Amino acid sequence: MNIYNENAIGQGWRSQTRQNTHLYAEDVKAKATKTADILGIPCEDECGLSEYPNLPDSIHPGVLSGQALMDLLEDAKVKGYAIPAVNCVTSSSINACLEAARRNDAPIMIQFSSGGSQFYAGKGLDNSNYQAAIAGAVSGAFHVRTMAEQYGVPVILHTDHCAKKLLPWVDGLLEASERYYEQHGEPLFSSHMIDLSEEPIEENIEICQDYLKRMDKMGMVLEMELGITGGEEDGVNNEDVDKDELYSKPEEIHQVYEALSPISDKFTVAAAFGNVHGVYAGDIELRPPILDSAQKYITEKLGAKAPKDKKPVYFVFHGGSGSSVEDIREAIGYGCIKMNIDTDTQWSYWSGIRDFEKKYSPYLQTQIGNPDGEDKPNKKFYDPRECIRAAEVSTVDRLQMAFEDLNCQNVLGLDPPKEPANTLGPRRGGLPV
Repeated sequence: MNIYNENAIGQGWRSQTRQNTHLYAEDVKAKATKTADILGIPCEDECGLSEYPNLPDSIHPGVLSGQALMDLLEDAKVKGYAIPAVNCVTSSSINACLEAARRNDAPIMIQFSSGGSQFYAGKGLDNSNYQAAIAGAVSGAFHVRTMAEQYGVPVILHTDHCAKKLLPWVDGLLEASERYYEQHGEPLFSSHMIDLSEEPIEENIEICQDYLKRMDKMGMVLEMELGITGGEEDGVNNEDVDKDELYSKPEEIHQVYEALSPISDKFTVAAAFGNVHGVYAGDIELRPPILDSAQKYITEKLGAKAPKDKKPVYFVFHGGSGSSVEDIREAIGYGCIKMNIDTDTQWSYWSGIRDFEKKYSPYLQTQIGNPDGEDKPNKKFYDPRECIRAAEVSTVDRLQMAFEDLNCQNVLGLDPPKEPANTLGPRRGGLPV
């Protein structure tokens, strides 16, 4: 069905969609239970909040879905900020993201790639049918659900690039969400990305339509990629792609919008405007005005049905590491509500460990014996909690820069977090990393 032709249902369809969405939100609110209650763990301070001072009352601490998720995306688009989306591979990297979000009084998106999910499960598991990647992502999802509430921040729980060959991985995760939905009235994950940008656009759209139908029943958001993001990430190498493929056309973005909108409003588009994964010294040209042109083109096609802000599409920014603040904020102004951050956080995590080793090198060469004496033990220096915490601190600091670049600070309206108390570590509190 084409909602823009003479046979379209028109305004009545949109009114019914809003009504159904409202009913869904009320249904979820009635059924949903805090993860802390499900697991029987404490839920104090910010964890016990039901809403935030500066956000719509549907948005709460923990993982979002349904109307709460859409309200957050709309708030970002209207107020002009984007949510940092960080690829995580361990519980440590997840905790660093949550700590950074609370420090910046902001929401965050935590996402897993298929390779990152497999690593989360452990490289000792067989992954022939993606079972390790499925188990790893599900395990990570429960960790995020448990700890996001404790940190008191709203989280979008997402999976990153899923090429055609990886669709069984997302299928397994959708089955997990469907089971979780039956029990708790909400999906395990908030959203998934389907990346069929290497396939013909007609096939890309058709498959995304099928997935959106399945996901919309649980209030999940579909992220689809249109065009190719250059560079290399998680085994997908587009470093030698033709530059013309790095830029989406307004007509193509409209084609996607026209195909998905009749199914649900719960979708975002990763359009290509010169984005490149990683940090490169080569000739890379971001063209954010491509997003503006698309918004104007679709607005014109919609006519009276266009939203008041004339930004009908929720855009996402892939390949954000190394981008200039000017380009980032220009993209946000054109309706970009999310930016992926992977390469820079990988570097910050590593540099935290590297700097820790450099600082305490004389104490990290043997178990016993250091500059303080030949018989002095070094256990509190090589305890893995120390270098891992150094990596987390470095990552939190780097993410603070990202939150600032994305105008994503003081979004929730909470007071600054209290200094943690009773944080035990090796040898009476650990080292001052």
